[in-house]
Amino acid sequence: MRVAIGADHAGYELKQELISVLTEQGHQVIDKGTDSTESVDYPAFCAAAARAVVNGEADRGIVLGGSGQGEQLAANKVKGARAALCNCLYTARMAREHNDANVLSMGARVVGMGVALEIVDLFLNTEFEGGRHQRRVDQVMALEQDN
Repeated sequence: MRVAIGADHAGYELKQELISVLTEQGHQVIDKGTDSTESVDYPAFCAAAARAVVNGEADRGIVLGGSGQGEQLAANKVKGARAALCNCLYTARMAREHNDANVLSMGARVVGMGVALEIVDLFLNTEFEGGRHQRRVDQVMALEQDN
């Protein structure tokens, strides 16, 4: 799988670990930055990861910050992105099964490394159920057309 990943300074160390693990697993990782723990603003990095997914450069995206909240908001400003804040296994599974989320957001100051790796694995390997959920995803995506 091709995975675009972006983070701010708070998510940098988790990003680096995820890149290493995902690469070892055979995934192609597209690093959209940042490149250190030096303080930066997250919107550009998160939008770049989401754009990579929407434009077909990546199959899924991951955005990381301290809480994951702002990172999710920034990624969702990209038309076609469906970013979900998942700091536990249940929300990661639901984000994929019911919402067909294509970008995962996590808080590096919220989730420990072990749980983060489990969340990413679940997010990447869970299929969208479709059915009644497709109607709802279509309705959510139609909201972009209203604005």
